[in-house]
Amino acid sequence: MVNDSDETSALSIDWDAEAAAFDDEPDHGLRDADVRRAWNARLRSWLPPRAGDVLDLGCGTGSLSLLAAEQGHRVTGVDLSPAMVELARAKLAGRDAVFLAGDAAAPPVGEQRFDTVLVRHVLWTLPDPGRVLRHWRELLRPGGRLVLVEGVWETAAPVGIPAGRLTALLAPLTGQVRVERLSGDPSLWGREVADERYAMIAMFE
Repeated sequence: MVNDSDETSALSIDWDAEAAAFDDEPDHGLRDADVRRAWNARLRSWLPPRAGDVLDLGCGTGSLSLLAAEQGHRVTGVDLSPAMVELARAKLAGRDAVFLAGDAAAPPVGEQRFDTVLVRHVLWTLPDPGRVLRHWRELLRPGGRLVLVEGVWETAAPVGIPAGRLTALLAPLTGQVRVERLSGDPSLWGREVADERYAMIAMFE
């Protein structure tokens, strides 16, 4: 997950060092009731209506994992930072959830398959996103879905992945893609935002 205040250095951040303060961002910790409610409603509309297996890649401290678990899903979270993983384990203690330290591009889940692969603010940081999407597709059961929350953040040198590019990368994999624009909903971020933020839900047969 990317801290909105420092997107340009996302590739070089020591996420273990950032872990303790990570949840201070409104959309990371979901500590504000309105922000939490907004993400919970969106996530409920993106995930399958029936309880299933969700793989949360780049899970950070597990805030979205917790919402998914509260909605009845079984969660496996993966993050590159062992410190983030420990915080996620504590946050979801007693829930039907497992957290692993590992690379989101090649998560250490073996032959396990999932109903949903959920990824927020991670794909744009990975080399060869087309190859990564193909691998994530292989982690899905028939009828599964990818839920990708991405954007392009306005800085002196904008970073991110535009919705048009991500749609093109998904086109060879599936024609069933829905895009939801998220920039216009300040309740998700705890403030007004002017940059491009969106969710893309790709369905597979």
